[in-house]
Amino acid sequence: MEFTRPRGTRDFFPEEMEKRRWVEARIRDTFKNFGYGEILTPTFEHINLITAKSGEDIVEHLYTFEDRGKRKLALRPELTAPVMRAYMNELQSQAKPVKLYYIANCFRYERPQSGRYREFWQAGIELIGSSGAGAEAEVIALAYTVLKNLNLKDFTMQIGNISLLRKFLKNLGITEQSKFLALIDKEEHEELEKQLESYGVKAEDRKLFFEIISLKGDTRETVARVRELFQDREILEEMDRFEETLNYIDNLGVEYSVNFGIARGLDYYTGMVFEIYARKLGAEKQICGGGSYSLAETFGGKATPTCGFAIGFDRLILALDKDGVKAGGENGHGVYVIPVSEEFIAYAMKITSDIREYNVCDVELNRRKLGKALSYASKKGFEYAVIVGEEIKDSKIILKNLISKEQVEIEISNVKTALTTGHR
Repeated sequence: MEFTRPRGTRDFFPEEMEKRRWVEARIRDTFKNFGYGEILTPTFEHINLITAKSGEDIVEHLYTFEDRGKRKLALRPELTAPVMRAYMNELQSQAKPVKLYYIANCFRYERPQSGRYREFWQAGIELIGSSGAGAEAEVIALAYTVLKNLNLKDFTMQIGNISLLRKFLKNLGITEQSKFLALIDKEEHEELEKQLESYGVKAEDRKLFFEIISLKGDTRETVARVRELFQDREILEEMDRFEETLNYIDNLGVEYSVNFGIARGLDYYTGMVFEIYARKLGAEKQICGGGSYSLAETFGGKATPTCGFAIGFDRLILALDKDGVKAGGENGHGVYVIPVSEEFIAYAMKITSDIREYNVCDVELNRRKLGKALSYASKKGFEYAVIVGEEIKDSKIILKNLISKEQVEIEISNVKTALTTGHR
């Protein structure tokens, strides 16, 4: 019987894991620099938590099961609902804002394709208990800074306002808005037209609706056009709030454009929304999405303004590759200790033990000849080789730089200094 990994999953081997950990470390550092602390929630949750506000598209692709206690559970398809559940359970009494970040795996039963898997990773933040333009601007600036700190260059950010869409749908008498927002998100305009018509929406209002979701481009011109189209007080007040957020973002040096057709695929967004795209990824180009939302009251708590985003970690890795960003260690790292014959193995193991106190170090245990051992060390990416031979009787070894190919005979007592000062 042949055992293979489940469809839509991957095995990550050392070289790939080094790259992923490198990216992860820089994301963590950026999150921490903005004052966020890490949270980790269970891999599975009660299914009613996930279905409460996740949107039809996500609910359809859940991995669900029933445990021995007949409880219906689901593997988490995203992290926002679990993080808010954890906040509701344990953190409501903390001083606001509560700033949390996560990097964890999620699961959705979708058709696997480039950049889309059934097990995937998200990195994101939730700013809980802080509202207004300043909070929204910080969240957007954080997402932008993460990508800049990773040296990703070929990406664009678009910012919209889902409250405008919700208010307009409400004015049309449409209270069940989820399917309309989902159709906007998927850009299924023909079906959207049919649904609006089935609700009795007049042709002129349908035309106006499609003009709204087509508005994109220059910030001031796009917002000004919305003001021209509407005299509704609530919509105009929402535009005032939106422009305030954009003014803060401008001040922070974030590059973006406005797109009022952004609807996001989740039901809980209420105001500002944004998405980031890596153009070289083609159809699956979105690498980040977020916005303002309200979930606390859905879970039985007090209304608590929240703003956050999630980065698709796997697509981000692909985007970095496409952009030519070298994610991972520098050329060569660590030390490989090679005994030239069996009589020097004990010496080599002791030297290895000493070096491991301050550096990555491995030792040749397969008793290969020196040439083959050096070739192996180079292929594995080691920067240095410590060759242990007859010189050890005089308390010396040969230190070889596997990148420059230079080598020198030095005292054992000087090995640490030579390695830490970068002998070439």
